[in-house]
Amino acid sequence: QVQLVESGGGLVQAGGSLSLSCVASGSIFSMVAMGWYRQAPGKQRELVAVRNSGGGTESGDSVKGRFTIFRDNAKNTVILQVNNLEPEDTGVYYCNARGYSTRSTYSVFDAWGQGTQVTVSS
Repeated sequence: QVQLVESGGGLVQAGGSLSLSCVASGSIFSMVAMGWYRQAPGKQRELVAVRNSGGGTESGDSVKGRFTIFRDNAKNTVILQVNNLEPEDTGVYYCNARGYSTRSTYSVFDAWGQGTQVTVSS
């Protein structure tokens, strides 16, 4: 099993910044991608930013230019730096990790963290 521990959420005023951190542990042989998704009240979960092991990044249109994702492959850690926050960024932010637990291609995992609340006040 793979466990994800998130930290860094909280209450911030519009225009402010936060840093969200996620550390993965457990049965990890190869990490393919780590990243963040969010879910606003009454809405579906959406992509924030994901970074793959090759260094490529995919991010949601609503956060481009404001959010930056960093990844430490050796430590199975991903950090999301969020700047110039808007009230629309309020929601629960979830860490996601995908990879393989062993050399076998059948050992794929897709793990989610518990989520961390980010609230942006206007």
